Amino acid sequence: MTFEERYAAIQSRDGRFDGQFVTAVRSTGIYCRPSCPARTPKPANVTFYPTSAAAHEAGYRACKRCLPEAAPGSPEWDIRGDLAARAMRLIADGVIEREGVPGLARRLGYSPRHLTRILTAQLGAGPLALSRAQRAHTARMLLVGTAMSASDIAFASGFASVRQFNDTIREVFGLTPLELRARRGGAGSPAGVIDLALPVREPFDAAGLFAWMSARALPSVESASETSFARTVRLASGPGRFEVTTDPGGAVRLRATVTALSDLAALVARVRRIFDLDADPLAIDAALSRHPELAPRVRRIPGIRVPGAADPHEMLIRAMVGQQISVAAARTALSALADALGEEVPGPEGMTRLFPTMAAIAEHGAEVLRGPRARIRAIVGAAEALAEGRLTLTIADDGVQQRRALLALPGVGPWTADYVRMRVLGDPDVFLPTDVAVRAGATALGIGPAHLEGWAGTVAPWRSYLSAHLWRAAPPRPTRTPASRPARRRATPAITTPSAPVRSAPAEEIPA
Repeated sequence: MTFEERYAAIQSRDGRFDGQFVTAVRSTGIYCRPSCPARTPKPANVTFYPTSAAAHEAGYRACKRCLPEAAPGSPEWDIRGDLAARAMRLIADGVIEREGVPGLARRLGYSPRHLTRILTAQLGAGPLALSRAQRAHTARMLLVGTAMSASDIAFASGFASVRQFNDTIREVFGLTPLELRARRGGAGSPAGVIDLALPVREPFDAAGLFAWMSARALPSVESASETSFARTVRLASGPGRFEVTTDPGGAVRLRATVTALSDLAALVARVRRIFDLDADPLAIDAALSRHPELAPRVRRIPGIRVPGAADPHEMLIRAMVGQQISVAAARTALSALADALGEEVPGPEGMTRLFPTMAAIAEHGAEVLRGPRARIRAIVGAAEALAEGRLTLTIADDGVQQRRALLALPGVGPWTADYVRMRVLGDPDVFLPTDVAVRAGATALGIGPAHLEGWAGTVAPWRSYLSAHLWRAAPPRPTRTPASRPARRRATPAITTPSAPVRSAPAEEIPA
C-alpha cells in the first residue's frame, strides 16, 4: 500500500486494516491501529510501520485508547511465503523463547546475522524486538482477559523475570501492569483454566468451522458440536487442552489448560491458525463476489474460513489416511489409530488421549491400520521419516520445498501435498482440482468441470477459500442402504499374484 492509501484508511477509521500496519504520530509519540477513534493526525506528522515492534524500536508507545496490541494478527504472514512471513509464524509460536534467535535462524536455514538484517529491512525490527512485541501482546491479553496473577502472566508471556515484564509493559503501553489490568471487566475464570476472548475480523463463519470439525472429530482426542470445538494437544512442556466457543455476541472465546504457563502463548497462536482468525474476510469475500457463480454463495456464507492444523505431523497422517475414502471411513480409521496408540492423559470424559506420536505410528501403525498394504506401508513410512527427522514438516516451511519433499514420499500425490500445504501453512491460494467434493460443488454452482482449474486461476490469490466454498456447496452423497445395494453375483475367484499392482481411484474423496 502507498502512503496515500494507508492515510485514506486511517481517515475513514477502516477496521479492515487493524493488525496490518500501525500509525505512529510524531507530535504525540504514540502509535495507533488504523481504526483508532482519535482525531486523524496531519500527514506531515504520520509514519506508518508494518509492525508494532518497528514502532517500539522507533521510540513510540501504544495508544491507550485503541490498544493496537489487541488487534487481530496480520493476514500478510499467510499471504506471503517469504522469509519474513515464515519467521513471524515461528516467533508467534514462541520459538525465540524456547530456542533463542540462533534456534529461529537454524529452523529457517540462515545465520542469525543475516536473518536479523532481513527482518530489520522488511519489518523495521529484528527478531528480538519482534519477539518482545509478541510477549507484550500476550501479556496485555492476559492482564485484560484473565484473573491470573501478574507474576504468572509474566512467565506465561515468555518474560525471563517479573522486572523485565513490568519494564516492558510500562515502556510499550505507558501504563503499569495494574493500571492495564484495571481495564478488565467481568469475573475471572476457575483456578487452572485460562479463559480469553480472541480478536477476530468479522464476518466470521464459526458455524461452518464447527460443522467441519464435528464431522471429523476423533473420539477421546476431540469433542465437537454445532457451537464448540475442543481437543487435546501436545505442547513443549506437556499435554494441554482447549475449547473454542462463540458467545451470543459473536465473540470467539478460548478456554485452555496447559502443563506450564510458558506454553500458553504458543497454544493461543496455534488456535488462531486452526480457526484462521487472522484472515481478511472482507477482502476475500469482495474478490470472490466478483464472479457471478460465487456471489450468491458468498452472500449466504460471509466470512468463510479454511481450517488450519493442530499439528503438522498429525495433519499429514490424517490426509494420507483420508485419501480416496469418505470422511466417515477416515474418521473410523483414525479413531482406531488414536485409541490404540494415543497417549492417555487425565481430563474430562471424552478427551483423554493425545493423537499418537510419529514414533508410535512408525512402530505399531501396521498392526492397527486396515486397507491396502501399499497404503499402510506409505503411512507408516511417512511417520517413520518424520520421527527420524528425515522429513521436516513445520508451519514455517517454504511452500515449494515442502510440496517437493512430500511428493517424494511413496503414497503421496499432488492432492495430499497441496491439501497439507493448505492446512499446515495456511496458504490462501491452494486449489485441489481432482478433489471429488470440489468438483461436485463446482458443478452445483454451474462451473463446468472441464475448465475448472483454469477458471479457479481467476480467483487467485484466494483459491483456498474458493475450495472451502465448493466443499460446502457439494450436495450430500446418498446413503447406501442394504436394500439399495445391488445383489452380489457368485463368481469364480480370480487368481491374483502378490506382486500385482493395485489401481487406485483417479480422484480424491472429501478431505479428512
